Amino acid sequence: MKIVVIGGSGLIGKKLVSKLREHNHQVIAASPSTGVNTITGEGLAQALVGAQVVVDVVNAPSWEDKAVLDFFETSGRNLLAAEVVAGVGHHVALSIVGVDRLPHSGYYRAKVAQEDLIKASMVPYTILHATQFFEFVGGIAQEASDGQTIRLPPAFLQPILSDDVVTALADVTLGSPVNGIVEVAGPEKIHLDDLVRRFLSANNDTRQVITDAHARFYGTELEEDSLIPGDSARIAPTRFGDWLSRSHPQS
Repeated sequence: MKIVVIGGSGLIGKKLVSKLREHNHQVIAASPSTGVNTITGEGLAQALVGAQVVVDVVNAPSWEDKAVLDFFETSGRNLLAAEVVAGVGHHVALSIVGVDRLPHSGYYRAKVAQEDLIKASMVPYTILHATQFFEFVGGIAQEASDGQTIRLPPAFLQPILSDDVVTALADVTLGSPVNGIVEVAGPEKIHLDDLVRRFLSANNDTRQVITDAHARFYGTELEEDSLIPGDSARIAPTRFGDWLSRSHPQS
């Protein structure tokens, strides 16, 4: 089966391409660096010739409100139009658990716009909603930092290892379209402020986390369960503490 991975040079894309190739599929890692650009359309039609499945794991270069919305809308329209012409039978997209609950976040609004385009398209689809990756906790801390202080709300996360996301994404890719959303999450609920404290401690980082229920998460306030999946979510096996131990064996 020919599978095209849009965003094939990124964190998830590289791992997904490798995993799918292990199953002896013809997998194209599509990105501007390989001559495929969903914004300009360059190389898109050629890459999709004969493709049965397209997986979209591309991310925006800028998270500024207008720029990120323009990116996902333009990329989504160009990609889905090209898939219709090529006769692609399954469009798979990676998105975020809770994306539709945070309308005050420009990035989340842009992801909702991307999902709306997918749902309105004629291409059968599956959208995988994943929780926040372990690998992004450092970025969350940096986004919320003010000098040596990090203000974060005590909302729950159910973070997940990127490798576990890739496993779920591969299963979705090789399955039939559900024309709906599938959720995947890590095995434990952890308060966001505590999650970052554990990460900082493992990195011997002396910044102080201040719990603040009104602190913003990428531009928006969180309810306790804003980023928690539903009861039917697929639960991945890797725990945050186990990942920290492997990543920071000196701790």
